[in-house]
Amino acid sequence: MKWLQQGVLPAVVLVAFASVVLCDDTTHGPVFEREPPNRVDFSNTTGAVVECRARGSPQPEIIWVRADGTAVGDVPGLRKVLANGNLVFPPFRAEDYRQDVHAQVYSCLAKNSVGTINSRDVNVRAVVQQFYQSRVIDEFVLRGNTGILKCLVPSFVTDFVIIEAWIAEDGTTFKYDPDISSKSKSDSKYLVLPSGELHIRDVGPEDGYKSYQCRTRHRLTNETRMSATKGRLVITEPTGKIAPKVPGQKYEGGKIVLNPTNSIVVMTCDVVGYPVPTFRWYKFVEGTSRKQAIALNERVKQVAGTLIIREAKVEDSGKYLCVVNNSVGGESVETVLTVTAPLKATIEPKVQTIDFGRPAVFTCNFEGNPIKTVNWLKDGHKLDHTEAILRIEAVRKEDKGMYQCFIRNDQESAEATAELKLGSRFEPPLIKQSFDEQTLRPGPSTSLYLSCSASGTPTPEITWELDGRRLSNTDRYQIGQYVTVNGDVVSNLNISAIHTIDGGIYKCVASSKVGSAEHQAKISVYGAPFVRSMEKQAIVAGGTLIVHCPVAGYPIDTIVWERDSRVLPTIKKQKVFPNGTLIIENVERSSDQATYVCVAKNSQGHSARGTLEVQVMVQPHIIPFDFEGEVNNGDSVQLNCYVNKGDSPIQISWLLNDKPIEYDDVSMVPFGGRTNILTIGSVQAHHMGNYTCKAENRAGFSTHLAILLVNVPPRWILEPTDKAFAQDSDAAVECKADGFPKPTVTWKKATGETPGDYKDLKPNNPDIKVEDGTLMINNIQKINEGYYLCEAVNGIGSGLSAVVLIGVQAPPQFEIKQRNHTSRRGEAAVMQCEAKGEKPIGILWNMNNKRLEPKGDSRYTIREEILPTGVLSALSIKRTERSDTAVFTCVATNAFGSDNTSIHMIVQEVPEIPYDLKVLDKSGRSVQLSWVAPYDGNSNIKRYMIEYKPSKSSWEHGMMERVLVPGEQTEAGVFTLKPATTYHIRIVAENEMGSSDPSDTVTIITAEEVPSGPPSSIRVEAPEQHMLKVFWKPPPRSEWNGEILGYYVGYKLASMDKDKPYFFETVEFSREEGKEHHLQINNLKTYTQYSIVVQAFNKVGKGPISEDLKVYTAEGAPEQPPVDTTCTTLTAQTIRVMWVSPSLTAANGVIKGYKVIYGPSETWFDENTKDAKITASSETILHGLKKYTNYSMQVLAYTSGGDGVRSPPIHCQTEQDVPEAPTSVKALVMSDDSILVSWKPPSEPNGIVEQYTVYLREAPDGEGTSSDAKPLSHKVIPNIKIQNLSFQAKDLNKQLKYEFWVTASTNIGEGQTSETVTVSPSSKVPAKIASFDDSFTSTYKEDVTLPCLAVGVPQPEIKWKIKGSDNNNNDRIRQQPDGSLFIRDVHRDDAGEYSCRVNNIFGNDSITHKLVVNAPPHSPHVSLTSTTTNSLTIKLKPDPSDIEPIHGYTVHYKPEFGEWETAQVANNIEKYVLEKLVCGTRYQVYVTAYNSIGNGDQSDNLNTRTRGEKPIGPSADKFIVVSSNSITLHLNEWSDGGCPMLYFVVEQRKKTSPDWVQVSNNVKVTGNFVVLDLDPATWYHLRVTAHNNAGFTVAKYEFATLTAAGGSIAPVREVFGTRLLLPWLPEWVDLNIAVPVAATAIVVAVGIIVICVAVSRRALGPTQTRLTSDYDVVYNQSVNAVGTLDKRRPDLRDELGYIAPPNRKLPPVPGSNYNTCDRIKRGPHYRAHATWDPRRHLYEELCSRRGSNDTIHNHRGMDDEICPYATFHLLGFREEMDPTKAMQFQTFPHPHAGTMGPSGMGTPHQAHSRAGSQSMPRQNRRYDRVGSQGSQYYTQCNGSIYSPGPEYDDPANCAPEDEQYGSQYCGYGNPYDQYGSRGSIGRRSLGSLRIQPTASSPEPPPPPPRNHDPNDSKDSNEISEAECDRDQLINSRTYGVMRNSAKDGMNHEEMRKLIERNEIPGQANGGLTAYDTMAV
Repeated sequence: MKWLQQGVLPAVVLVAFASVVLCDDTTHGPVFEREPPNRVDFSNTTGAVVECRARGSPQPEIIWVRADGTAVGDVPGLRKVLANGNLVFPPFRAEDYRQDVHAQVYSCLAKNSVGTINSRDVNVRAVVQQFYQSRVIDEFVLRGNTGILKCLVPSFVTDFVIIEAWIAEDGTTFKYDPDISSKSKSDSKYLVLPSGELHIRDVGPEDGYKSYQCRTRHRLTNETRMSATKGRLVITEPTGKIAPKVPGQKYEGGKIVLNPTNSIVVMTCDVVGYPVPTFRWYKFVEGTSRKQAIALNERVKQVAGTLIIREAKVEDSGKYLCVVNNSVGGESVETVLTVTAPLKATIEPKVQTIDFGRPAVFTCNFEGNPIKTVNWLKDGHKLDHTEAILRIEAVRKEDKGMYQCFIRNDQESAEATAELKLGSRFEPPLIKQSFDEQTLRPGPSTSLYLSCSASGTPTPEITWELDGRRLSNTDRYQIGQYVTVNGDVVSNLNISAIHTIDGGIYKCVASSKVGSAEHQAKISVYGAPFVRSMEKQAIVAGGTLIVHCPVAGYPIDTIVWERDSRVLPTIKKQKVFPNGTLIIENVERSSDQATYVCVAKNSQGHSARGTLEVQVMVQPHIIPFDFEGEVNNGDSVQLNCYVNKGDSPIQISWLLNDKPIEYDDVSMVPFGGRTNILTIGSVQAHHMGNYTCKAENRAGFSTHLAILLVNVPPRWILEPTDKAFAQDSDAAVECKADGFPKPTVTWKKATGETPGDYKDLKPNNPDIKVEDGTLMINNIQKINEGYYLCEAVNGIGSGLSAVVLIGVQAPPQFEIKQRNHTSRRGEAAVMQCEAKGEKPIGILWNMNNKRLEPKGDSRYTIREEILPTGVLSALSIKRTERSDTAVFTCVATNAFGSDNTSIHMIVQEVPEIPYDLKVLDKSGRSVQLSWVAPYDGNSNIKRYMIEYKPSKSSWEHGMMERVLVPGEQTEAGVFTLKPATTYHIRIVAENEMGSSDPSDTVTIITAEEVPSGPPSSIRVEAPEQHMLKVFWKPPPRSEWNGEILGYYVGYKLASMDKDKPYFFETVEFSREEGKEHHLQINNLKTYTQYSIVVQAFNKVGKGPISEDLKVYTAEGAPEQPPVDTTCTTLTAQTIRVMWVSPSLTAANGVIKGYKVIYGPSETWFDENTKDAKITASSETILHGLKKYTNYSMQVLAYTSGGDGVRSPPIHCQTEQDVPEAPTSVKALVMSDDSILVSWKPPSEPNGIVEQYTVYLREAPDGEGTSSDAKPLSHKVIPNIKIQNLSFQAKDLNKQLKYEFWVTASTNIGEGQTSETVTVSPSSKVPAKIASFDDSFTSTYKEDVTLPCLAVGVPQPEIKWKIKGSDNNNNDRIRQQPDGSLFIRDVHRDDAGEYSCRVNNIFGNDSITHKLVVNAPPHSPHVSLTSTTTNSLTIKLKPDPSDIEPIHGYTVHYKPEFGEWETAQVANNIEKYVLEKLVCGTRYQVYVTAYNSIGNGDQSDNLNTRTRGEKPIGPSADKFIVVSSNSITLHLNEWSDGGCPMLYFVVEQRKKTSPDWVQVSNNVKVTGNFVVLDLDPATWYHLRVTAHNNAGFTVAKYEFATLTAAGGSIAPVREVFGTRLLLPWLPEWVDLNIAVPVAATAIVVAVGIIVICVAVSRRALGPTQTRLTSDYDVVYNQSVNAVGTLDKRRPDLRDELGYIAPPNRKLPPVPGSNYNTCDRIKRGPHYRAHATWDPRRHLYEELCSRRGSNDTIHNHRGMDDEICPYATFHLLGFREEMDPTKAMQFQTFPHPHAGTMGPSGMGTPHQAHSRAGSQSMPRQNRRYDRVGSQGSQYYTQCNGSIYSPGPEYDDPANCAPEDEQYGSQYCGYGNPYDQYGSRGSIGRRSLGSLRIQPTASSPEPPPPPPRNHDPNDSKDSNEISEAECDRDQLINSRTYGVMRNSAKDGMNHEEMRKLIERNEIPGQANGGLTAYDTMAV
């Protein structure tokens, strides 16, 4: 670059100079104003216009060309070039498309007289609009990996279609977001890449059910289209661990990614694996194989396996590597990223003017990426130059014009333009006029006149040549020359008396210092040939010889060259031309140095010859040399210059810096003519330079250069010395040194006043600088005075240094002109002033501009001290007073001037006390104060200290706190107070001197606030799967802000959105110091993460919520088995089992592995025969199995919570194998030549035995030798029916012994051999049995045959014994002719031993068979071992007489008012626990056993009940805490009786009021309950009803609220009541019961009389007085569920009659002013709450819901009818309890349904429509008691189906209390026994919710009386809220009752949970149903 800089600088200077001189050139080349773009894409329907405009002088012409440079013309209808330079492509039809027009690379040319320029390449592409469809196909992805959906666009439109969005099937739209790398986007599950791909991260099974479409947009036509198909992810469950792999094709060398700068780069790493792999990105260091990990930051982020780079830079380009690993293996993916930047180019300079012969340089500056090529064009023509810098060494005329630099890559190109102009100072010669060829005849009168004229600057000189020889003036040759007025040179050549030899080639040459021009022409003269003499030609070896034969004469026929009499050319490098030119290339001395002859001939045969001597010379060649190593000053050096080639003589010389060497100490000694040695004995600095050896001969010269560098230590050229300068002048101190390398001169200044340590001068100080070693200080000041160090260092030696002192001569000067001096009042003070300058210096003191005389005041003293730099004066004051606050002036004077400085003396003291402290405002944590600022003590009050403390602490004991307030403020606040606290506040002022005394104290009391801190030490334990236990401690005491009343504990699923609310439960505050609170949250989901928060509250409100604590419940066993369980038989002993994991939602934890339970199918029932294999993968191979055995297999998943559900059994049979040997073999003699061989099958046949092979051979003799005879074999095919396992060997030799053995064969091969038996034939054949002892198993009621195959001669006798007794044949058991025993219809008692005995005269034999009879099991023995509140434990024992193993048990059980349910129990279970039973409920239980034969007999019934009693109330002192306006009820004091409490009903009334006010009928069980809005100092009655599943208990309390001051009141005196009026009444008579019963009896009696009269009138009376047929309709409907009452009869209600109900009134719902029916009709919209109640929303929401179509409330039109017609039981109706006195009342519902339910269905509403129920009043009509609809389904104890007899418990018919469910009285307890007529809510619900119960299942009882008060009849007609809520839940239980499906049933715990959480099942009833009242 150094040479470039050296060359460019002069050129630039020259251009600048030329541009100044040339000011009259107004032309300039073309420059584009609007250059066409790189790419033009357009649709055939729109067309396109490509603009091209350029400017220049003259105006350029625009021409369009193709890439090959050919011009572009118009094509009609397709292409047109406009006059303004635009190239137009009009719209065209698809069939008119032409590739040469519409898919072409064009270029725009701008041309004028200056030059031509080309535009960048214009790629034109027309797109014919055609139909296309994009598609989305299904993509397969492993669970947990990232799924990628691609929008497949046809290739012919890929470049023009943009993927705009993805649309899911639910309408959700996903678009590419430019802010893709933000946290909210990168953490999203869905990610749309710039390429259009949709990435779905962490896919799960739920993602496989969604389908997606892509929406595309054509960027040319803006047409949008949806994909033709939808795609989805196919989630594959991994069957095992999978190493990371690239799905599909893996790109070799890496994928190529192109992205523009500042865009978002997204590089994907499409690798899948299982377990889900981890991704790591690396980038290769350019040019190496080394890679570095990508550093992630705000700009570079990684999302799963995708690398996202924001604001991409060119330096981000490179090769990236994605490394993917999991526990199985690894994979890597390479990606080559090229960040493209738009190409841009400029040329410097844009215009330059260069004189002829001067150099010109153009520099092409370009930017962008990538850049592949750089090319230069000159006037549109390509130059052979590819570098960024174009250099023209010597500018010539043809170099002027337009130059362009083009840069290109694969996507685009860019160009820059510059112009080169020629300077006008110099102009090369130009031939303007010349001569032509002539032919002349010789003669004395013939002459030749030739003329040439030329122009140029400077004026050229013209010379003449003939055949290369210069002409001069002679007698015949005359040359003349002159200059014309316009500066042209004219030269003439005159030749007189032309001769033949004057012919030849004449040339005129015009030359000047800037160039030359020439012209030549041939002048021919008639005559014979003549060849002029030719001078010897010397040419350097390797050059080209060009010589012309100087021939004269005319005409000439031939001109040839000869060498050694041979006509040339004779070799390839010789060329001879007809005009006489000879060319020899690459001449060599050995072959080309010779004499050449030129021969010219004419047609007459005349010839002429001329010779040419050619000498080939060799230039010298120098062997390279150089100075070796580093040369230091004083070293000796030598150079040898040796010439190894070249012609002698050779002259060798030395040059130093291109000049001869003149130093005497340098010797140059020649040696041998070809060597010269240069020697320097002691090198010095002046010897440095370029040493050149020059070798020269006649052929030329050559040189070689060596550079000598001498390391010379620095030496002084100008050493600095001490100098002094006047202040404010400019100082310069020179310091110069020499040396090599050139020393660096630096200056430093001493850090102190003496030389020693130095520091560098500040580089940015504009007043001090160093230039060329000179230290220059502008405007020098005293501060610049001091010692300076100059150093010269070049790395050779230790360097030079010099220390100089620079002095500054100055007048006195005080460095500080003004300053303050402070002093505490009463203390001594000293003021000093130091004057610097030239001594002597005099100093005076002034005070407030008056001369200070110490003599006038003894407190003042002045002292002076002479210093090296000046004088120090000190003024002392012994004791300062307030009057000393003044301005003291110190005046210094010397010979150069004077100066002064002022000292402001300030006498300071502590401030005075602030006063008038006021309280402006206060709150719970702050107080705003104001005060009046005191006197500041002559020192600014820097701050005030507001001191405050709690009133109970003292100021002195460190309890005080402070608030610092800036001194300029007189108002401030204290913001760190604690609420509800008394504080003392005062204020103190403080300045530099100290603090004032405190102000008067102000007392304030802060207000209470909500707690400011969350509870502390929060921890959560997960003791079981469905429960979390939360522990916490109170917030720090300082954060209570009052008294904490309790806590809210919130919980919700952690997966819920943040805006979803928590479910909160309230916990009472514990007063014990440091006690840890806790709450147990039940009924949670298994292994589910919950978010837990806790917040405290006081009477002001609730405090902040704690940070959510996310905790998982304990893991449970998986709820579902593995799916897709399959098995595959591999071998005879191995089976592969495969499965797919259960869904994650059903795992209930982290699946740790799987258990495969397997065993033979035939013994599958027996757990002891099963094996288990544990594996972590989703397949396994079972080894060591029995051959050819059918196996059953089950798979379960297990977690830390236990084993999950087993999958359904699958079955596979192992392959067959060769069998084992037959178990036993017998060989029995049948005759003298035959033997019967029999055998038993193998114990392990290992398959189907297809044949047996019987082998026999002669036995060896008795001497121990073996027989070599080959055995004979016979195949026996077994018959399955007769099992013919015998073979008769015949034609044997009785003299020989024979060996027999048997093998069995399957399709696999032959098995092992049996034992060998040896026998020989004999004529004596004793009786033998061929059969074997065996055991036979038969199924109950099947036939069986016991074999006994006998041989013997004579025929043996066969006898059977059965269990030791002789067999007597009968119809069922008989002996068959073949000796076998046949038994038909086998019984259990047929099992036993059967013996067969045979005998003849030669012997006897016997066998014994054992017969086993398999039958169904007998009834098992069942006993009850224990009971709990929700479980029964039974003991199971099989009947000992069962032979066939029991496979399992079926336990049947049912609650007394429910349906039968079953549970399966394994055969090895001895004790079984029936769980999830209802507390305190009677159950029936029986058990059956089953085996492979079938189900056995059922066991005896167990009648039992679960434990649990009704709640037990606490004493008042433990239960009630009284205050003035409320009471707190400690609900935890209730004993639940063993059954979980469900809810409480709380009522209260004043002691003086008869009406009970219901506070709430749905009080939660946990925590305390507060009864609010009570009057102070008032006596109240409290009634609390507690409910559990075993029943309810009513407890009544009496209490008095406190007075407003907290005092108690006296008891209320008793008022004389009914007992005094009626003293004869017995004590046991309860008027609350007696009066209603008596009234009811009277009403019933009157009703019976009316009915009897009506009936008699109908039957016997006159027609006009009888009841009409309408009564039949009414009564029929009252007993028929399918009947419908016709309400359209206007007289119907009057006929039926109406009895007004008693005025019994329940208290209104808290906060409500309308009754329950109003709430049902109006819903939750009409709320006018008188008082706030936190439980209000619960009943309003529950009771206002609408139900399903299974209830009457949802029928159309029923909203307006339900209250007049719905049958509600009103509390307190005791007349309903005596069925003998009650008539059946009927409620008439809407015509759409039967009574209280859909027609014909046994719904709960029918069950609830019971006798004695009362309707709401309507139009003053009475209602009659008729047979209710409920009675048609429920028969009474007497069995009458339509009997109106007692629906409720009759005390005369019920069992004692201890047998609560006695069957005699329909299963209900005594209704008068402590309100026990409804034993429990559960019993009432279960009994009332059954479809078509049996005759022994009556209606449940009505609720008990609410109290015994005769005034109780005034209660409200409102129904109970809890009843409303509970029945909607209970009605959903699965006791076969209320719905067509039982799947929605809930247990009581779930109902409680729903009530507490304010939830209702989706199918629950809306509104209320009949009898939906809570018994209180």
